[in-house]
Amino acid sequence: MKKRCYMSCDLKLKLKQDQFNAAMALYEKVGVYKTIGKMVSLSNVSLQAYLLYLVLPLSIGLPLQILSLAAAYLATDFINGLVHMFMDSNDDYDSPSGPLIAAFHLHHRTPLYKRNNILLVYFNESGAKIWLAGYLLIAIVLMRTSSIHPVLSHTIVYVGILSSVAEVSHYCCHVADSKSARFLRNIGLFLSKKHHGQHHIADNINYAFLNGFTDPILNVIASRYSRGYKNTTDKHYASYTGSGTANR
Repeated sequence: MKKRCYMSCDLKLKLKQDQFNAAMALYEKVGVYKTIGKMVSLSNVSLQAYLLYLVLPLSIGLPLQILSLAAAYLATDFINGLVHMFMDSNDDYDSPSGPLIAAFHLHHRTPLYKRNNILLVYFNESGAKIWLAGYLLIAIVLMRTSSIHPVLSHTIVYVGILSSVAEVSHYCCHVADSKSARFLRNIGLFLSKKHHGQHHIADNINYAFLNGFTDPILNVIASRYSRGYKNTTDKHYASYTGSGTANR
C-alpha cells in the first residue's frame, strides 16, 4: 500500500515537473509573456501617478498623514504577503497564466536580482503585480464616483504605491546594501535580511516583504491554510535546466 502511494506521489511530481518545464518553454519562446510584464508595469505606474493626482489636493494635515501612512504600511505588508502566500503554492501551470506562474516560482531557485537603478527596479518589479492593476482601477473608480473620507482616500492610494515599494524593499533585502537601504531596514521601514532569510531557509513562513510587521498574523494563516512550498512548488523546477526568471 505504501509502495503504491509512493509511486502515485512520484507520478504526480513528475507530471507537475513536466507541466512546469512546458510552461517555462512557453515563457521563453512566446514574447507576449514578457511583454505582459512591461505592459503591467506601465499600467501600474501610470495608475499610481493618476491616483496621486487625485488625492494630493485633499488636505488632511500632518498627524492624519502619518496615521494614513502607518495604516497603509500595515495593510500593504499584509495584502502583499497574502498574495505571495497564494502564489508560492499556485501550481496551475496548464492555465493561460501558467508561464507567468512558473517564472514566478524561480525566485526561490534564484533569489538574487540583477543590480539596477532603484527607479528601474520599482518599474520592472511592478510588472509582476497583475492584481495591483485591478486594485488601482477600483481605487480610481471609488475616488471618482464615491464620497470617501480623505483619510481613507490617502490610505487607499498609499497602499497602491507601497505595493510597488514592497518590491524595492525585497530587492534591497537580497541585493542592495547601501547606507540608505541599511537605514530603512534599521528603522523598520524595509525588510530585514535576517527576517526574510527564514522564508527561503524554512517552509511556509514570513511571506510579507514590505517590512514583515504582519508576518506573525500571516504565519498563523499559513499554518492553517497553506501547504507550503518546500515539498510542493519548490520541487516542480527540480528538472528545469533553463536560467530565466520572470523579472531578474
